[in-house]
Amino acid sequence: MSLHLIDYSIIALSLLVPIYISIYFAKRQTDTANYFKGGGNIPAWAVGVSILTTLISSVTFLAYPGSGFSSNWILLVQGIMVPVTMVFFVSFIVPLYRKVIGLSAYEYFERRFGFGARLYTSLAFFLAHFSKMGTVFFLIALAFSKMTGVGMVEMIWILGALIILITLIGGIEAVIWMDVIQGIILVVGGILTLGIIIYSTSGGLPAIIEVANKGGRIGFGPYTFDWTSLTFFVMALNGVFYAIQKYGTDQTIVQRYLAAKSDKDAIRASLMGVLLSVPVWAMFMFIGTALYSYYQIGGATLPEGIRPDAVFPHFIMTELPVGVIGLVLAGLLAAAISSLDSDLNCLAAIFMEDYYLRFRPNTSPKKQLLVSKLVVIVAGIGSILVAWYYIGQNGKGVLGVVFSLYAIFSGGIAGLFLLGVFSSRANRKGAYIGIIASVLFTAYALFTSTKIPMSGGERLLIDLGDYNFSHHKYMLGVYSHFVLFVVGYLASLFFKKPKNIEGLTYKGWSRLKKHRLTTSE
Repeated sequence: MSLHLIDYSIIALSLLVPIYISIYFAKRQTDTANYFKGGGNIPAWAVGVSILTTLISSVTFLAYPGSGFSSNWILLVQGIMVPVTMVFFVSFIVPLYRKVIGLSAYEYFERRFGFGARLYTSLAFFLAHFSKMGTVFFLIALAFSKMTGVGMVEMIWILGALIILITLIGGIEAVIWMDVIQGIILVVGGILTLGIIIYSTSGGLPAIIEVANKGGRIGFGPYTFDWTSLTFFVMALNGVFYAIQKYGTDQTIVQRYLAAKSDKDAIRASLMGVLLSVPVWAMFMFIGTALYSYYQIGGATLPEGIRPDAVFPHFIMTELPVGVIGLVLAGLLAAAISSLDSDLNCLAAIFMEDYYLRFRPNTSPKKQLLVSKLVVIVAGIGSILVAWYYIGQNGKGVLGVVFSLYAIFSGGIAGLFLLGVFSSRANRKGAYIGIIASVLFTAYALFTSTKIPMSGGERLLIDLGDYNFSHHKYMLGVYSHFVLFVVGYLASLFFKKPKNIEGLTYKGWSRLKKHRLTTSE
């Protein structure tokens, strides 16, 4: 398998355009307000598309078709729950952040529960996204190495240098406008691929659906209330808390609220990103379903023993025409770039806002911008090294410890957010007790359900017999939030009711909003 010159040209062009955009916006990056918020003057539709492409990473590009090929659409349930959940929250969350914080989403947690809560939430974001970046670098290198013959190490460093450069020069404005272009490439590539699969399959779309249905590839089940297995209800509950955590506490999304021109524009952008993401997720999931039917019907044959997540890359390189291959691979690169450049910019914002300025508050705007850019470089190189180490370990378990620590120390963030927003009785001491309870519960669940390789087999990190955590791992993302919320609220009852939180809770915010409307009349 080798690429045509036309495909290489399309991929090269898709890499040169982001560099041009970053250089174009470079002259505007004179301070951190522009570097991290774009001066708060970016159109709503562009912010909305940027939110979409931030959510669609190369993990989605590769994992969703693999899941659609090997199973049904159950993993899509999490995404479907995002708009269902955010309909009730977005009109409050967006204005809240635009009013309460300067830049960091975690400033809200400090104003509501003190610096410890801010440190806990911002550190969790830092660990999660730093780890994710290393994983994305590894996956993109793995895919391109197999499809183009370019070495994995070389691919990681080339892509890493490019992403560091465009994020470093252009700031959030360049990131958002690049996301717009890359989002278009991603969607067009997906539509073309799906169209080619349908056209190439004997019997077309009806045959694809019929064969997929017989093979159990269509549907969202099983629909049993079994918390130990992957079921519709496990994914639905997980999706609710994923939506709250992503849109209520994640800096990559909150920072885009601040980039919009007004509250109304930010709300429109958020809804646009939410509503567009589900069809895109569904399209890539259905590509996997269509590929299952395509190969079952006899459109072509697959190599023996091929993994489900390798089927889509194999189809790209063997069945797509010249030019389309380059466009689809450009879409895969776009998915990686749009996710990674957002992470880099937001990591720098968090470091500056939550740590550096706390100890050096009188630093000049010029020096703040310089330090922010240095963080972009250091974080980018660090994530490249994580991916490089991952290659050396053949992709086995390198990030397991990192992800386990993140799961322990970030468990319950959505629960903390809900506690702060919906309970005016919750206070600092109660919240901290809730955090401790959530960390301990998450540690217990992980240690009693995680197996490590041993000579002659595997064993649990800690084996408590009948008291081991036996529910599905996705339920941990539900229970940790629930534990923090319940324990935090009950513990708060033993301490004094907090003061001066009028604009930090839903009840107080609604009262203030009603008062403003009344006085304006």
